Amino acid sequence: LCDMDSAGIDKVALLGWYWQNEETCAEQNRWYSEWIKKHPDRLIGFANIHPAAGKQALDEICKCVEQGLVGLGEFHPQAQGFNLRDPDWLKVVELSIELKLPINIHATEPVGHDYTGRVETPLADFTWLAEKYPEAKFILAHWGGLIPFYELNPNIRGIMKNVYYDCAASPLLYERSIYRAVVDVVGPEKVVWATDYPLLIYPNKDRNPSFQRALDEIRSSGLNEDELDLILGGNILKLLDK
Repeated sequence: LCDMDSAGIDKVALLGWYWQNEETCAEQNRWYSEWIKKHPDRLIGFANIHPAAGKQALDEICKCVEQGLVGLGEFHPQAQGFNLRDPDWLKVVELSIELKLPINIHATEPVGHDYTGRVETPLADFTWLAEKYPEAKFILAHWGGLIPFYELNPNIRGIMKNVYYDCAASPLLYERSIYRAVVDVVGPEKVVWATDYPLLIYPNKDRNPSFQRALDEIRSSGLNEDELDLILGGNILKLLDK
C-alpha cells in the first residue's frame, strides 16, 4: 500500500501464485480475502486453485467468489503439472464462464535467454483454448509469450478475440518499444498493465520492490493518453465488469 501511494496508484489486482497443491492455493486465497476486506477500495483479488484437485478446486472457486475475489490465476500449467486440454482444467474454464471470471495464465516466449524457472509454453494450446471457449476471458501473462504478434494473421486474430495480454516482468524480457509494437498489432484495448511486483524487474537499479520505475517506462513508451488510460486501468475494469 505504501508503494502504491508512492507511485500514485489507486488500486491493484493481486494475483495468486501457481502453487503445486490445492491446500496452499486455498491458504493464499484466505490471505487475499482478509486483505481485501480491510482495503476494499485499494485491492482486487484473483483466486488460485489447482485444477487437478477436481471438485475441491471448483468448490474453492465458488467460495472465493462469495468472499469477494473476482478472477482466477495466475496459472502455470507446466509448473502445476497439467495442460490446457485436461478435463479438470476445462471444468475450471467452464465455471469461470458461468461466474464471469477472467483467467490469467502464465506464458513464456518460445525463444530467448535461459533463466531460472523458464519453461517454454506450447503457444498452440492457447489458440486451441481460445477457439474452444470464445465466451471465456483469458489474460496471457508476460505479453503472451509474444503470441500477440501472431494476430497479424487474420485467422489467429479472429480466434484470439477473447484473449488479452499483460506486460508483467516486461523490462526483464523486452525493450521498451514492445509496448508500442504490441498495441499497433492488437490495439490498446487488449493490453493490461502488470509488473510482477514484488519481483525486482530492474535488478541493477532497485534494491526494493517499487511500481514507479515500471510506470515511468510505460508512460515514456510512445503511447498516447487514451491508450494509457485503457492499459493502466480501463481494460481490467471492463474485464471485471466494474
